[in-house]
Amino acid sequence: MEDNLNDTESAEKKEAVKRTVTLHGRPMTLMGEEIKVGSPAPDFKVTDNEMLPMKFLRTYRDKVSVILAVPSLDTPVCDLETRRFNKEAEALGPEVNVLAISMDLPFAQKRWCGAAGVKSVRTFSDHQKADFGKAYGVLIKELRLLARAVFIVDKDGVIKYAQIVPEAGKEPDYDEVLNAVKALI
Repeated sequence: MEDNLNDTESAEKKEAVKRTVTLHGRPMTLMGEEIKVGSPAPDFKVTDNEMLPMKFLRTYRDKVSVILAVPSLDTPVCDLETRRFNKEAEALGPEVNVLAISMDLPFAQKRWCGAAGVKSVRTFSDHQKADFGKAYGVLIKELRLLARAVFIVDKDGVIKYAQIVPEAGKEPDYDEVLNAVKALI
């Protein structure tokens, strides 16, 4: 009987710490652990626009990295956000990597980048295993899309900034992100 109570209490605790965002006002459940500022950046594997695997920590060490999680590049807010960060990336210079990760297929991302003229933001797909979404706690359970979020990883691989946008249909706080990046370079 006591084991059943412990199982029930454990399930209730898990339910109590359920993290959510909204999409058009509807609550959506986030899967994975919440990323904490000051913790080591979790590694993840995604696919680049040439259909090749990319491991984050192996590829993007020794520079500040801004990681944008977006639901889909082919939507108005994601399009606007990624274009904005493309302009900002040019101004930040070569010491900063800006990556946009979505569940879009790699060839759709490549097509979108070409049409949008995006060259300073590298796009990656998490469509195969949702490795990034799970590792960074931004995988939306109900949709298998990524929540809108921004993470900044310093040159030593430590999370220095994390912003999960509460409403996935809204843009992130650009000024806050840019100030956090500039403080690291």
